[in-house]
Amino acid sequence: MAVASTASAQPQFIASTGNRSFSNAPLIEDTDTEQIVVPDKTSWKNLFAYMGPGFLVSIAYIDPGNFETDLQSGAQYKYGLLWIILVASCAALVIQSLAANLGVVTGKHLAEHCRAEYPRVTNFILWVLAEISIVACDIPEVIGTAFALNMLFNIPIWIGVLLTGLSTLILLALQQYGVRKLEFLIAFLVLTIAGCFFAELGYAKPDATEVLDGLFVPQLKGNGATGLAISLLGAMVMPHNLFLHSALVLSGKIPRSVRGIKEACRFYMIESGFALMVAFLINVSVISVSGAVCNSPDLNAEDKMNCQDLDLNKASFLLRNVLGSWSSKLFAVALLASGQSSTITGTYAGQYVMRGFLDLRLKPWLRNFLTRCLAIVPSLIVAVIGGSAGAGKLIIIASMILSFELPFALIPLLKFTSCKTKMGTHANSTAISALTWIIGSLLMAINVYYLMSRFIKLLLHNHFKVVGIVFLGMLGFSGMGLYLAGIAYLVFRKNKEATHLLALTTPESRQTETGQQGTGSMYHLEREDIMSMQLPQKRSTENID
Repeated sequence: MAVASTASAQPQFIASTGNRSFSNAPLIEDTDTEQIVVPDKTSWKNLFAYMGPGFLVSIAYIDPGNFETDLQSGAQYKYGLLWIILVASCAALVIQSLAANLGVVTGKHLAEHCRAEYPRVTNFILWVLAEISIVACDIPEVIGTAFALNMLFNIPIWIGVLLTGLSTLILLALQQYGVRKLEFLIAFLVLTIAGCFFAELGYAKPDATEVLDGLFVPQLKGNGATGLAISLLGAMVMPHNLFLHSALVLSGKIPRSVRGIKEACRFYMIESGFALMVAFLINVSVISVSGAVCNSPDLNAEDKMNCQDLDLNKASFLLRNVLGSWSSKLFAVALLASGQSSTITGTYAGQYVMRGFLDLRLKPWLRNFLTRCLAIVPSLIVAVIGGSAGAGKLIIIASMILSFELPFALIPLLKFTSCKTKMGTHANSTAISALTWIIGSLLMAINVYYLMSRFIKLLLHNHFKVVGIVFLGMLGFSGMGLYLAGIAYLVFRKNKEATHLLALTTPESRQTETGQQGTGSMYHLEREDIMSMQLPQKRSTENID
């Protein structure tokens, strides 16, 4: 295992040179008085230094795609799919923690590891799949924003879809006037609508026994339950979030001692756990309100019609008890904020993916414009042809695409974080490895089962001629074979690239750490390229002790 060291036994840090290999030149050569000194002792006060990445990532768990799938789950199956939210949230916590650990320990994010590890063809395919997942994630944001504009100003859905091409660019431009204030405003609006759903629980009064039964008793009852369950999984565990989280932690103040790295991994996990718990409660409340209201015997005829084909454009009636006549407007404002904040995280993820896989960097507005154009095309077509109902169904399809693409980001993450040549002493333990592979296997098995069952049903219940059925069968099973072959390649391929660990793993460096306690002579690593991609202005360096 290659570990960087110097003649003076001081640890060095490896920086990317922009090609497929990584330079042995130290990122920090000399002691500088402005560098952040690693705290000598572990303290819970240090948790605040690591706040940020987990909450930014968690925005994706309460985006319009989540609201849409939650609303339909409650309206169609009451509380029967709540267990999917619980399983997906637990899986997301484990997986997001591994993504953060990969960045903290190695100093490189997931896309950079893929570029260093895989051949060019494989790397290109993984990049294309990652870009598709980002576009699929942007589709619910486009449609959600169009729904919000329709509720606020009665703008037709298809015109609202076109206007979304400008809305996020304006929001990105406003970041230079105070990105933190903008993020707090967005978070406030989203949490406001979450508070409304929490308050609506008091009026809807869902049966506690039924809710607990839905949370802890797995069940897939009714036609279409499996497809909706996959949509919930795709909306909760998104591929681009793995790339995003592993990169965001590199913009923080990460101590470079063994103790410091363990502390960083632990605090990032705690932060992610808190953020995901909030997202979990929001999703549970949305499903519970939708399930209780739409299955109430006292529902009027108009609301019954809305529940039969419930989408974001009709969901404001669920909050009527709390917000009254303002329910539609306030729900639209929160939906607009949710869509825009999620789009910002998608833009960041797209930057990291493109830079990591291809070593290509675009300006945020250009990156967002390209992604948004690709998302607008299918959204516009469906909105024109299918209207509001068709746009709502497209959100479900986009969430399913995210679920199908998850293995191509999850498998490399699991293999990299379990590899001792990359993670050293911070590699996953046997128990964690077994747990994560079980989670990944279950997610992949559900996807394969759904694809096979739906495709076979399509072949058996269609009006094509025999020649058409045979051709369709050959095409479909060939595609399924390629999908499984790609997964098998990633699973069974052995890691070849060894990472220059940024953690102290040599006996000399460990001795250095123990011999220098109290001197504060160890330094942290900040990725300037990550910081400049994330924010429009460079942050100033501050002490954290």
